[in-house]
Amino acid sequence: MPYFFDPEARTKTEALPGVALRTFWGEQMLVSLVDLAPSAVIPSHSHPHEQMGMMVSGEMTLTIADETRQVHVGDIYIVPGGIAHSVVTGPAGAQAIEAFSPVREAYKFPD
Repeated sequence: MPYFFDPEARTKTEALPGVALRTFWGEQMLVSLVDLAPSAVIPSHSHPHEQMGMMVSGEMTLTIADETRQVHVGDIYIVPGGIAHSVVTGPAGAQAIEAFSPVREAYKFPD
């Protein structure tokens, strides 16, 4: 298993329109570099994986369960497994780093 990765060398995979992922994983967790286009929408959904993220650039409106917040650069969020959540990005788009545990098998994209 490699120990170091170059995110720029990883192929982006479009998970939804305007939502491109580059993923990296070990045995217990998966990390995703998420590029979100301006006004991208991730509809409400849930999954059994615990999810944690940090905004790298831009901003987005994030709803977790019944709480909605504007998330800015440097903000960190946690979504417990099984909890519904959704996203709408601002006019400049956004980038976030997200971690999933256990590994989200569907996000192990071939390079």
